Amino acid sequence: MRYSYTKPRKKSIFTPELKLAITFFMITLGMLFLTYGFLSFKDFSFQSQKAEMIQKRFDLGEAIEAMKAEVALINKESLLGERITTQNSVLKDSITNLFDLIPQRITLSEASLLENGLILHGITPNKDIYNFMLQAPLRSIFHKTYSSFYPLSNGWLRFVSTNYIEDDSFENNMTGTTKEKTAEEGEDEN
Repeated sequence: MRYSYTKPRKKSIFTPELKLAITFFMITLGMLFLTYGFLSFKDFSFQSQKAEMIQKRFDLGEAIEAMKAEVALINKESLLGERITTQNSVLKDSITNLFDLIPQRITLSEASLLENGLILHGITPNKDIYNFMLQAPLRSIFHKTYSSFYPLSNGWLRFVSTNYIEDDSFENNMTGTTKEKTAEEGEDEN
């Protein structure tokens, strides 16, 4: 017996509205999982880049320290070079001034520079020329001056002059120089 004019249709739990809702939720969950996966990948990528940057920073820090050490060494070598250049120019000027001190009548055969002194070997016509023309300027430069004379067959004298600068302070040198000069003058005359 039929009470309806339409044919009964199959009834399902999944109505079109429910199917639409389930599809919407599935798409939403898929988008959430994709977003989570993308963010996890980016987080991992950023972490690895961060580790690389930290390593690069550490390496650059070591390189900077090495460069600072090299710069300090180069600066030290530069100062040493400047000091040597200055010492060389002072030595050159001193040698020039020394040879300017030598009078024409006195002939030098050897000049030896010491760390704190000077040794001169040469020939002079007599002691007076040596004392007035060479020893006086040497005494004004050096703190201690010793001279030895040896007669030659032609009447001239061979001399050896040893001159020293003391390493004491300037004040001690100034007060002690006059005492030493008077004592040395007595030694040189003998």
